[in-house]
Amino acid sequence: MKSRVLTIIASLALVAFSGCVSSKKYAALQAEHSALQKDYNASQVSLAESRANGKSLETLLDEAKRNNEELKRSYASLQKSLDNSITQNTQGNVNISKLVDEINASNRYIKQLVQAKSKSDSLNLVLTTNLTRSLSTDEMQEVNVKVLKGVVYISLADNMLFKSGSYEVNDRAMQTLGKIAKIIKDYGDYDVLVEGNTDPVPISRTNIRNNWDLSALRASSIVQVLQNDFGINPSRLSAAGRGEYNPIADNSTELGRQRNRRTEIIITPKLDQFLDLIDKAPKAD
Repeated sequence: MKSRVLTIIASLALVAFSGCVSSKKYAALQAEHSALQKDYNASQVSLAESRANGKSLETLLDEAKRNNEELKRSYASLQKSLDNSITQNTQGNVNISKLVDEINASNRYIKQLVQAKSKSDSLNLVLTTNLTRSLSTDEMQEVNVKVLKGVVYISLADNMLFKSGSYEVNDRAMQTLGKIAKIIKDYGDYDVLVEGNTDPVPISRTNIRNNWDLSALRASSIVQVLQNDFGINPSRLSAAGRGEYNPIADNSTELGRQRNRRTEIIITPKLDQFLDLIDKAPKAD
């Protein structure tokens, strides 16, 4: 197209120089020149558009490449999260399994404790019944027998054993102590501890300094009665005074102080001997 334009321009120049071209031919040349100019302009526009389209395609390609890289990164991140989730899920399953095993073991242990406590309570009830069957109804009002962890506690109110402020055993107590001595003899291998307890009211006697003395003297009196009057082997016996420092009731009331003034006879068997008690009972008088 460029060569054609140049040819026309050269022809026009030649005509101009020669001055011999008719006005009709000149008009024709002018028309052809205008058409050529129009075609040239159109081609320039088309070229510009083509270049623009090419640039857009490059831009789109770059964007597509960037999107592809972003997608790859997102995929890698998701894959890593998935792998972590699988690992954590596996570990979680292991932890859950261990927790279930621990819960089951705990439940079995609780069941064993419940069964053991039930058996212990049954043994204690049987043993208490065996130990108290020889006591009369009146004696049971002033004698409390209980079993805790295989140890037998026989608690006697001081008003049935001693006069107020005294450590001499009265005649009324001898019958009850005789029955308790029978129980002690029937279980001859057990140790026997006698403990004296008082309330906090101060004692005023010339030969007794305080409640420590009174509680120890009362325990010693019971031990000597069991030995001298009922033939209990003294090697099995111990006497102890607890004074006012082992209360079982509130000392602010008369009833509470009365409960705290007591003598306890504690029979301590070995474990195998304790279990044998279920099959034994004191012989009747």
